[in-house]
Amino acid sequence: MDLVPMAPMPAMTQGGADFPSTPKPILNLSRKAKAAIIVRLLLNEGADIPLEDLPEELQAQLTQQMGKMRVVDRDTLASVVAEFANEVSSIGLSFPGGIAGALTALDGKISKQTSDRLRKEAGVRQTGDPWVRIRDLGVSALLPVMQDESIEVAAVMLSKIEISKAAELLGMLPGPRARQITYAVSQTSGVSPDAVDRIGLSLATQLSAQPLRAFDDDPVDRVGAILNSSTSLTRDDMLEGLDETDQGFATAVRKAIFTFGNIPERIAPRDIPRILRDVAPGDLVLAIAGAAAGGMQASADYILENMSGRMADQLREEVQELDKPKQADVDAAMSAIIATVRAMETSGDILLLVPDDEPADGE
Repeated sequence: MDLVPMAPMPAMTQGGADFPSTPKPILNLSRKAKAAIIVRLLLNEGADIPLEDLPEELQAQLTQQMGKMRVVDRDTLASVVAEFANEVSSIGLSFPGGIAGALTALDGKISKQTSDRLRKEAGVRQTGDPWVRIRDLGVSALLPVMQDESIEVAAVMLSKIEISKAAELLGMLPGPRARQITYAVSQTSGVSPDAVDRIGLSLATQLSAQPLRAFDDDPVDRVGAILNSSTSLTRDDMLEGLDETDQGFATAVRKAIFTFGNIPERIAPRDIPRILRDVAPGDLVLAIAGAAAGGMQASADYILENMSGRMADQLREEVQELDKPKQADVDAAMSAIIATVRAMETSGDILLLVPDDEPADGE
């Protein structure tokens, strides 16, 4: 087994004597044995060696070699350390071996599309914890697993992903299946770590095998995000045009849109006070003042009803004293409030309610 490349070590002493700078030749000592000696010495010195990064076969060989060895005399130890130090000091630059190592080294530096294509062409499977990759996927990518896989597999995945994402996925499922999966979570305590790892590896491989996409978000989310940042006039005009072209797509986009007018149906009453703590007072006054003209008085009333009575009265007074605001200023204020809500949702401070326009199957 070749030695593991490591950073040069400081001079070490044993029994008060420095190790020799020039190694003495060692007879009948294999490179595996020398590697075991170095690893054992570094562990004794308290070094944190990432042996888990080695291929499993090399980890096994190292463990077996250490199991065969008993005692190493001082002269042999000194010579092995000196030889190892000389080999390390002669290295100017090292590269990861093979395409797998190169892709790992360039992770995040090259595009995901290029990485996936090269990995597929070389037949290289991704390494590491598969659940890390699964947790990084969006809800739209994970939903088919919840819909099509067995109840047990779906329950394991639900237990391994973020709580907010798990809640969102459950809300997108038909009622009966969501209840079955939720109950199955209570049965996962007996699942072994190996089984969880195998399930994660299988799901990660399955999800990685999907065709490469040019965009991370699906069309509904992209259009919804664009219209969220558009003026109310532009948004209404676009939705009207989508209704005429593709009513199904228009309906899905409406569900993805979250504007000031959606506040009563998407935000729980208890979350209004915590949201307002992060909203600029001037933006709140402008949004309330311009809500009626934009047909969103219900949102203004909902906010006022779910804040303290004293603050609501003070806000009403400020709105009455305000001259008629420009629509552009109102739109900017409402957009700032929605941006605050989105940021709090992303950080997990609040959880937006899921529109329940259609009854779940079986209910």
